[in-house]
Amino acid sequence: MAVMGDFKQKFSGLLNKLGNQSRLSLSSPSEEVLKPISNEGFVSTPSKEDVKPPEEPAEILSDDEILESVEKEYFKELDFDPSRHELKKIGETLICDEILSHSERLHRQQKVVSKKVLSQILTNQRACNEEFERIQNLQSILRETLSICRDGRSKLNTGKQQLTTTSLGILANYRKRQLLRGILHSLNTIKTLQRSEEHIQVLLSESRYEDAISELLECQSAATSLKRFACVAALSGKLVDTLVMTEEQLDVALGKICEKFDETLYGQLQAAYALLGKTQAAMDQLHMHFTSAIQNTALKVIKSFVGKSESVVATSGKQYNELCKKVKEENFIPCLQELCSSLWRIVCSHHRVALWHQKHTVDKGTNKGADLEVSFTNEYIRQKLESMQARIWQDVQARFSTYLFSTDLASFKFDNFLQVLGFVHRLMEVGEEFCGSQSEELQKSVRLQSENYFAKYHAGCLEELRIFLENESWTHCPVKSDFTCLQLQEFRSLRGVIQNIGLHEQQKLQQSPDSSNQSQDSNSVAGGYFSRFSESGTPFDLANFDLQEEDILANISDEASGYFSDDSDEEVPEELKGDFVDEGHGDPSVHTSQVAVRFENCGRVRFEQKKVTRSKGRSSLPKGPLLTNTTLTVLRHCGKYLQMSRLLRTVAMDVIICLSQLFQYYLYAVHAFFTTDLAVSQPNLYSVKLQAALKRINAELIRPEKQPSAMVQINQDDKKKVPQPHISPIVNINDPESLFGLSERVVAVESLVFLADQLDSIRPYLEHLVRHEPRKHYIQQFYLQMVSVASDLRLPVYACISGRALDLRTMLNMMARVNWEIKEVSSQHSPYVDSVLRDMQIFSMRLEEAASHLFISKDVHNTLWEALVIVCCSTFVEGFSNAKKCATGGRALMQLDFTQFISKLEKLTTLRPIPHKEYVELYVKAYYIPEEQLEKWIREHTQYSSKHLQTLIQCACQNNKKTRQRLSGVIEEMERLGLIK
Repeated sequence: MAVMGDFKQKFSGLLNKLGNQSRLSLSSPSEEVLKPISNEGFVSTPSKEDVKPPEEPAEILSDDEILESVEKEYFKELDFDPSRHELKKIGETLICDEILSHSERLHRQQKVVSKKVLSQILTNQRACNEEFERIQNLQSILRETLSICRDGRSKLNTGKQQLTTTSLGILANYRKRQLLRGILHSLNTIKTLQRSEEHIQVLLSESRYEDAISELLECQSAATSLKRFACVAALSGKLVDTLVMTEEQLDVALGKICEKFDETLYGQLQAAYALLGKTQAAMDQLHMHFTSAIQNTALKVIKSFVGKSESVVATSGKQYNELCKKVKEENFIPCLQELCSSLWRIVCSHHRVALWHQKHTVDKGTNKGADLEVSFTNEYIRQKLESMQARIWQDVQARFSTYLFSTDLASFKFDNFLQVLGFVHRLMEVGEEFCGSQSEELQKSVRLQSENYFAKYHAGCLEELRIFLENESWTHCPVKSDFTCLQLQEFRSLRGVIQNIGLHEQQKLQQSPDSSNQSQDSNSVAGGYFSRFSESGTPFDLANFDLQEEDILANISDEASGYFSDDSDEEVPEELKGDFVDEGHGDPSVHTSQVAVRFENCGRVRFEQKKVTRSKGRSSLPKGPLLTNTTLTVLRHCGKYLQMSRLLRTVAMDVIICLSQLFQYYLYAVHAFFTTDLAVSQPNLYSVKLQAALKRINAELIRPEKQPSAMVQINQDDKKKVPQPHISPIVNINDPESLFGLSERVVAVESLVFLADQLDSIRPYLEHLVRHEPRKHYIQQFYLQMVSVASDLRLPVYACISGRALDLRTMLNMMARVNWEIKEVSSQHSPYVDSVLRDMQIFSMRLEEAASHLFISKDVHNTLWEALVIVCCSTFVEGFSNAKKCATGGRALMQLDFTQFISKLEKLTTLRPIPHKEYVELYVKAYYIPEEQLEKWIREHTQYSSKHLQTLIQCACQNNKKTRQRLSGVIEEMERLGLIK
């Protein structure tokens, strides 16, 4: 109770102190203030003028506003003297009213402050009471504690008095026994720790990293518990060094995983890092190892091909670039293959690492007890592996691109260049399967070099094709009856995809291009490269590239063959061995003079063979496609072009355009060679599409033979064009005995048709290659405007034979001697009809003779007769138009002559109906048209020339000069507009 009284006394003193500090002191002035006032400070009584009228009552303020009006100085300092502070405010002149007013305001402030202090005390009174109650409880607890201490001391004193010396000795001995047992256990543990280092090294040598780390951590834990021993302190340091060395061995083993993945070893490493709690750090370290492996492996491969004399210690990228430039051209492709194979092993190892983590993450995910930390670690590993994929592939591209573009590929042969593109294409496929990368940077760089190389190569191919055409003897090259371009070696890598796409088009399956792209690639199989080559081999081994021999020659006697293969060297003249079919084929570096000599010799040999074949008489003819060596050359070029398109899709459209130029040049050459001797202008022989195609080829592809004298330099566009081809002098198309080169003409045209058919068969694949190109409509235009007109060339070419097989000049001369002014209808046809029919009978016999040594298909046979009939019908109209005057009897004679001709012609040929018959009949019947309807007929029948129409109006309007002049004006207008010729 005394303590409580002291506490109350102190608390009351505290409250009094707080009250004294808060209360405003307005007591009597201090002694300094009460000092006598000097005369200077005397205050006189104010005069009446100084007395102010009483002020109006002040505005009533609230307590808060009064409290806010208290000056801040009253709350700042503890030793603050309010009296002196207020006296300092009074000026020299004392005004009682102001002093009283200020005093009253201070009293009001004091009351408000006192009231506020009292309110705060009342508010905190409950907390004060609670504190008093807590203090009382504390006093009660202290009294209980004092009682327990007193009771314990009393009992300890009793125990001390009752226990004897013997009992204490027993307890001391038992304690010593326990201490000795602990010491013995510690000694055994120390002995085990000393021996554990050797066992750990054995485990590490056996790659049992998990067991080694587990035992090492146990030893460290035991050493920590025995750190009170001095010998264990040194042993603990040794264990720490062992752990560091073990982690270094783990890091070395982790680095080996980058080049050759071992599932068992990698599992041990991951378990060991998990025990160390460094799984995430291990993934970071693995990323660094993969990056170093790519750089070191690439450098090692390049060094192995550079040689010791040129090799230098190179680690930086710049030195790697210098080493790549030192690889010799003959070692470029082997080095490229080895580089791709080495980089593949690293990429494959990373792929298998990702599969390992995916498999084990799924297994852990099925456990319901997987905690948050394990889930976080698995997610970190997944994200790290994904980021590693992009970085690894970027490094692979960088190393590959640096080596690829350190050498100028312009000097490479096309087959070698295709092989390089094959490695690039397969590397891009690996990248797409590995991380979904399109390798845009690599594609862009390869495209630049490919465009430069292919532009030069294509120019060489066109020049070589020109030499082929100018040295071609146009003899049949016997091949198998089922021969297609897919049997050529150049199409071996495209065979499967072209057949699949063709079957797809035939069946009209609804399938998106993107989903079918994988199945339509000849290099793609189910599962991809990583499933095929994960255990052994690489996608870049030459054994994994499709290599097949072609077998296209027909099994016929060698005398009838104008085609030599590499397997028939003993049958080829010595000067032609190994220099005709494949060697140097497709290489633009082959000198043109060598090619010309080669083909001149070959043509002479084949020409002699043709004579031997004819002398043997009739024999069984193979019913295979008619084609020439030049046709095979074009097809081989097409195969190589398509290989480049497949290997590098970015230049596919440009390559296909160049491919189309090969066909266009072949088409133009056949037309230029075999239509120059067309007897008369026959506009009906040319289709509109054929005329447009020839005109377009001549403008876009053929270089003008003569340049204007004023032109100093050839136009750049003309440099890309090909010179006008000229037929070989060994080709004789003027011999009547050979029916004016019938065999050569048929072989030339039919080889062109066969070439068009082969291009048509690969059209789905061409459209598949450029399905995403904005210029893909070019293929449709090419096939519509060029390929489809190949068969239209038959008529003009075969018409040259027909025009020369018939003596058309004699026919026109005989028709000119016929009297067309007879008034009576004749019953006997004119003699020129029998002459023409006799020439046609001779043509039929010679055609049958030619068919004995050259297979002539039904289409060719019908076209030959169709051309013959067209020439005859055109000659009929030409002869009729030469008649300046014609009577009614003469018109009837014209109809009689033509009717006799048609009736005899039907017995000579099986061609039905007789083509172009209406051309003559309409012209003859036009003589009977009334004059008022003749203008309409002229405007509707533009197939006739202006000469034909002028003769018609001269004969039909003999008595009406005005009508003749008017119709002549109509004909001149149509001729001026280009409607007629």
